[in-house]
Amino acid sequence: MTRTVRGALLQASWTGDKDTMIEKHVKYAHEAASQGAEVMCFQELFYGPYFCQVQDTKYYGYTEGIPDGPTTRLMQDLAKETGMVLIVPMYEEEQTGVYYNTAAVIDADGRYLGKYRKTHIPQVAGFWEKFYFRPGNLGYPVFETAVGTVGVYICYDRHFPEGARALGLNGAEIVFIPSATSRGLSQHLWRIEQTSHAIANGYYVGTINRVGVEPLGDNDFYGQSYFCTPRGEFVGEVGDPHEEELMVRDLDMSLVEEVRQVWQFYRDRRPDAYENLVSP
Repeated sequence: MTRTVRGALLQASWTGDKDTMIEKHVKYAHEAASQGAEVMCFQELFYGPYFCQVQDTKYYGYTEGIPDGPTTRLMQDLAKETGMVLIVPMYEEEQTGVYYNTAAVIDADGRYLGKYRKTHIPQVAGFWEKFYFRPGNLGYPVFETAVGTVGVYICYDRHFPEGARALGLNGAEIVFIPSATSRGLSQHLWRIEQTSHAIANGYYVGTINRVGVEPLGDNDFYGQSYFCTPRGEFVGEVGDPHEEELMVRDLDMSLVEEVRQVWQFYRDRRPDAYENLVSP
């Protein structure tokens, strides 16, 4: 039996301050809901600029508690009001000086279900993330939501197939990958790596990238957000490479089981032969 989920992604440009960035996302969430969306993901560190282009302690001020911070509470109200599952990436403070790049997952009735903390943290020019984030320590959780079993992977994580496989083994049917990625080497990989995760693990991927050049650096975020099927096929058009865009797509969830029954990648795994892969 076909089960269709209508998903939404928002690739957005920086407004200049946190409050108006949150207002923008709330507005787009209502627009997505008016189009029948049942699940929506925001971009990495959605309410701020991508401040990792510089190393400056003032950006620690963007941290909030999750779930006890004001933005999580606002998003819970928004999820309940719109009837959508929300994946909300934020800058999390566990305690003073202990910060994570995190996504909260909120069910369609407003219940906070849990969070994923970005596991792999880069430290290269323009992406000084170790200055801001500790590596995630919650593993690869999945969340039972109104639209199915959802997992999250964040930006640099996508270069690592191990976590993508772990999400599949944990039961994910849709994996959301919010990002802040600039033109250059990664643009060639953008349509390859994440479709490969979908194929190798038999799940949908919904991935977002920012758009525009922000004032903190010369990173030119190239958008091109998309949903892809468990076969690695794009669902509709890929997002614009320059312009802000709300993307709403219908996902035929019956494809997850169908693809997994044809490509028996889970059955034919050989974990007994992979021990050296996790040796230091």
